[in-house]
Amino acid sequence: MIIGLTSVFVDDQDKALKFYTEKLGFELKRDMPLGNPAGDRWLTLVSPEGAHGVELLLEPSSNSLARDFQQAMFEQGISGGQFNSSDIQAEYERLSERGVEFTMTPTDIGPAIMAVFKDTCGNFITVVQEKEG
Repeated sequence: MIIGLTSVFVDDQDKALKFYTEKLGFELKRDMPLGNPAGDRWLTLVSPEGAHGVELLLEPSSNSLARDFQQAMFEQGISGGQFNSSDIQAEYERLSERGVEFTMTPTDIGPAIMAVFKDTCGNFITVVQEKEG
């Protein structure tokens, strides 16, 4: 068994799609209407480094429970997701040049180096580079 899908709540799927593809460089995998009055979609992305790997669902926070959860996580500074990188400094520089707002620059935390950015859709996202050994 493998993990096929993970999700992050977003407050605006169109804005999230633009940010995650244009700023972060992910690729659109699926875009299907859910058929609800809010116009929500089943919107998934993949990493160009693993296009057949785990999909990221940009899950709409259109219901009050999801919206409250997402807002509480953000207010407490808790990350809504984590991405891994083999070269966090290069990733930080690439994303900064694209206008991504970091709230934590690459920081050594012992067994890893991590950075945190805002995804413009209601989340903090952590990027981690694990140290060898």
